[in-house]
Amino acid sequence: MKEIDKNNKSFENIKHIDENGIEFWYARELQRVLDYKEWRKFEGVIQKAIKACENSEISGLEHFVGVDKTIKMPKGAEKTISDYKLTRYACYLIAQNGDIRKKVIALAQTYFAVQTRKQEISEKEYSMLTEDEKRFYQRDLTRKGNYSLNQTAKNAGVKNFDKFHNAGYKGLYNGETADDIAKRKGLRYREDILDNMGSDELIANLFRISQTEQRLKKDKVDTEKKACDTHNKIGKIVRKAIK
Repeated sequence: MKEIDKNNKSFENIKHIDENGIEFWYARELQRVLDYKEWRKFEGVIQKAIKACENSEISGLEHFVGVDKTIKMPKGAEKTISDYKLTRYACYLIAQNGDIRKKVIALAQTYFAVQTRKQEISEKEYSMLTEDEKRFYQRDLTRKGNYSLNQTAKNAGVKNFDKFHNAGYKGLYNGETADDIAKRKGLRYREDILDNMGSDELIANLFRISQTEQRLKKDKVDTEKKACDTHNKIGKIVRKAIK
């Protein structure tokens, strides 16, 4: 039991979370946990896993993303090595195609199978929620997303947050500000428009929020005007995608 807990903790310790809250693992780090000494042999396992993924008619590119890393060498030299960013499902397939003589492989199979199952149950449970329950769930995610976006926007030089958020609303709602949306919905003064949206509308806004935050970071936006222009542009892109 202690060995299982130890290995489960190892898989958790090497898990990464990207700027969108998506979890992933690096293959080079997983290689060490799975006790593979040579990258050449471990990459062979990865290729088998990719083939298994594609045989299931699932795109391998969605779960096995090739990346290059620069590592430090002796005397200040540097070397570029290949790596992969892996989804949980990719890790599960790697474990399934690993050396079954290794006890850690069996533990990995169990860990990633259980974790994948937990996500499937979560998605299934969400589909069974009532519209009000979905709305409350999405509202909570949107609230957290807005908080994170505000921090990023502040770092980008935003001081007038009403102006910044209205730029996004104008893009998504074809020129409407937050006040315009509130009036159209017949809301009372100071009533939050996000509290009066259905789950689908909240999802659209959450997508706007997350994509804007990602773009602000990626483009290293450093002025309020650029941040507002970015938010407005993303809002328009999401509107177009919905249409």
